[in-house]
Parts: sequence; C-alpha cells; structure tokens
Amino acid sequence: MSKRNPYDCWRAKPWWCQPWSILLTGISILSLSWALFQTLWLTILVAMPILVWWIYFLVVWPLLLQAAQGQDLGS
Repeated sequence: MSKRNPYDCWRAKPWWCQPWSILLTGISILSLSWALFQTLWLTILVAMPILVWWIYFLVVWPLLLQAAQGQDLGS
C-alpha cells in the first residue's frame, strides 16, 4: 500500500493568495481603518467582512479541498 502525500492547496496559488498575504492584507486594512477614523464601531464593521474572508479562505476552503481529495482517494 503506497502512502500519497497530501495535496498542498497553497502551492497552486500565487503569492498574493497565500495565507501570509491574506492575513497581512486584512490586518493592514483594519489598522488603516483604525488610524484614519479611530472609531471602534467603524473598525468592527470593516472587520466583519474581513473575518468572513479569513474564515473562508484560510479554514473552510482548505478543508473542502482536503475532503474532496479524500473522496477521490477512496473511490
């Protein structure tokens, strides 16, 4: 029985779509929001779509790819 290496979903993505760049961009946008407006409620409003973006691209998407790979290996 041969053991396959797990698929690294990040190798197929360009530099601007890597985890470090996704986090850095979100943190930069939140920092800029706070620096410009210094209003907590506005920064929270800006943070909400960024958190959704982070959760989807950094957690959900890799898990979906991993699950899809598991289904392909099982058939």
